[in-house]
Amino acid sequence: PQWVWRVPVADVLVYLADDTVVPLAVENLPSLSAHELHRAIREVLQLPDMALEVFALWLVSPLLEVQLKPKHQPYKLGRQWPELLLRFTSAPDDDVAMDEPFLQFRRNVFFPKQRELQIHDEEVLRLLYEEAKGNVLAARYPCDVEDCEALGALVCRVQLGPYQPGQPAACALREKLDSFLPAHLCKRGQGLFAALRGRGARAGPGEQGLLNAYRQVQEASSDDGCEATLGTHYRAYLLKCHELPFYGCAFFHGEVDKPAPGFLHRGGRKPVSVAISLEGVHVIDSREKHVLLGLRFQELSWDHTSPEEEEPVLWLEFDGESEGTPVNKLLKIYSKQAELMSSLIEYCIELSQAAESAGPQDSATGPPLDPGSSPAPVQRPKLRRQGSVVCSRIQHLSTIDYVEDGKGIRRVKPKRTTSFFSRQLSLGQGSYTVVQTGDSLEQG
Repeated sequence: PQWVWRVPVADVLVYLADDTVVPLAVENLPSLSAHELHRAIREVLQLPDMALEVFALWLVSPLLEVQLKPKHQPYKLGRQWPELLLRFTSAPDDDVAMDEPFLQFRRNVFFPKQRELQIHDEEVLRLLYEEAKGNVLAARYPCDVEDCEALGALVCRVQLGPYQPGQPAACALREKLDSFLPAHLCKRGQGLFAALRGRGARAGPGEQGLLNAYRQVQEASSDDGCEATLGTHYRAYLLKCHELPFYGCAFFHGEVDKPAPGFLHRGGRKPVSVAISLEGVHVIDSREKHVLLGLRFQELSWDHTSPEEEEPVLWLEFDGESEGTPVNKLLKIYSKQAELMSSLIEYCIELSQAAESAGPQDSATGPPLDPGSSPAPVQRPKLRRQGSVVCSRIQHLSTIDYVEDGKGIRRVKPKRTTSFFSRQLSLGQGSYTVVQTGDSLEQG
C-alpha cells in the first residue's frame, strides 16, 4: 500500500481577557506564525476584520509579558522562554524553571485609543471591556475612589441587569463585591447588597458610592426613553477608562531610588511599574497604586545603559525645579527590561511622527473601522482632582538635578538642547534622529 504522510495536528489553547479558553486545532505548529494564529482565532470567534488591528497575541506569565509581532512564531518563543526570562527578568533560577507562559488574545498596545470610539461591533467592545475591567479590578490601572465606583456601577449594570431595589440577584452575589471594586475598596460583611435589599447594616463609604452610581446608571438609561444595550455600557466603560492616562499601556517591572530620609541615610528602592503607550510614559508605585511620574513624549528625553556587572538602567530626563530653581531632573529606573522599554518608547515616537506627517485627518483616528462610522468626538481634557492617584508625585522620587553640564545646580533655566541624551521627541521639523534597532520584542 502507498503510505500517506499526514501533517500532525496540534491543539493550541488561547486565553481571552476574561479567562475564557479558545481551543484551536492547527497544523505545523512549530512554524505557525502569530499572524496565522491570529486569523484562526478571529475565525473561531467570528470577529470582523477590524480585530486584526485592535488585538494582538501575547505570551504571558507572572514573570514576563510579551506582545508578539505578526512574524513571530509562538511555539519557538515558548521554547525560548527560559532564555527570555534570564535576559529580561531578575527572577530566581527556581522560578524561571517553573514558569510557563500561555497565549493570550488581547489589546494591541499600538492601537490608538481614539479609534476605539469608532468601534460598534459588540463582541469587539466586550473583549476590550473585559480586559479594561480586569486591569481596574487588579489595580493595574490606579483609579480614584469616585472613578472606581463609576466603573463598578457599569459592571453591576452588565452583570446584574437594571438597578432594582431589593432585587434577589444582588443578594445572591453579595459575596462577590470584588467583581465590581478593586480589593482595597471591598469591605466584607454587611454593605452594598444588604443595602440593595433594603435591610441589614449600613453600607460602607465605597459600597454606598457604588450603590449610588449603580442607581445613576439606571436613571441615565431611563432618561433616554429606551433600555441601553450591552454594547452601550461597554462603550461607556471604555470611554471612562480613556480618562486614565495609562489606559492601553504596556507594563514593565523596575525599581527606583527612594528619597533619603536623612543626610546620612540611604533611601533604598521601591518597586514600580513603567507604563508606556503611544502618548507617553508613566511610573506607577507598585505598592501604593498611584502615579509617581507622568510624562508625554514632548516632555522627556531618555536613554538606557547596560554597563558590565551592573544593573541595566532606563534614564528619564525632564524639566523640574529644586528649591524654586529651574533644573533638569534625571530619574534612574533599574530594570533588566530597560532595553525593551527604550525600544518601545522609540517605536511609539516613530508611530506618532508618522501619524502627524500623514495629516490631521489620519493622525489620531486613522481610517474608519466600521462602514458608516462617524468621526470620533473631540474631548476636552478633564481636570484632575487634587491628590488624584493619576497625578505625579515627584516628591516621592529620588532624582539627579542639574543644569547645563550636570556638574551643579545653577540659577539659569537650561534649554532642552543641553540634555545629556540625544534621544528625544523634538518639536522641530526633522531633528529627531531615528535609531535603527534590531528585531526586538514589544513587552508589557
